[in-house]
Amino acid sequence: MKPLEVSFVRGLYEKSGGGHDFDHVLRVTALAERIGRAEGADLAVIRTAALLHDVGENGGREHHHLAGAAMARELLRDEPPAFVAAVTHAIEAHRFRADPAPHTLEAQVLSDADKLDAIGAIGIARVFAYAGARGTALWRRPWREIAAEAGDAVAAPKTLGGDYTPVHEFVYKLDRIPDRLYTATARAIAAERQAFMRAFFERLDAEMLEK
Repeated sequence: MKPLEVSFVRGLYEKSGGGHDFDHVLRVTALAERIGRAEGADLAVIRTAALLHDVGENGGREHHHLAGAAMARELLRDEPPAFVAAVTHAIEAHRFRADPAPHTLEAQVLSDADKLDAIGAIGIARVFAYAGARGTALWRRPWREIAAEAGDAVAAPKTLGGDYTPVHEFVYKLDRIPDRLYTATARAIAAERQAFMRAFFERLDAEMLEK
């Protein structure tokens, strides 16, 4: 197939913004291609799926993976059926904590790339930008204290309300992402990013507790 032009795809994301803007799409695409090359995946499938993976966001976040797959299926209707099926499955399966699970290498690569963009320095920036837009406090308690209470819980208690901070988001989501990755290449990238995040939140705790 003829590769999708970035200028064309950008127009499909006109209403997106924040952590899921078109810059996010480009970062995920670059990561997915990097991982895909290392893992021996089909780069044509990966690039197409990565560029279109959040195209369904205009209809809201909750089902954007399914809406995006439907849009991609229509957009690629003249391409070989096997290629379209591979791309749409990768888009359907990329979302964090949502079915279906990725069962092809290309889908796993896209899922990993999307998760990697949620951690490291970029992940921290996204979390604080989200919190700032909603007037959330920067900090309430040290991250290790929150982590000890969290245990294996998959979500923060709803009773936290306004006490939910970027530190909670790190504990309950970002710090757990490396354990949910599929490929060895992504896990190696995640290890470095996780170490940075932990060092950042250790430093944040230290500064917040200074007397």
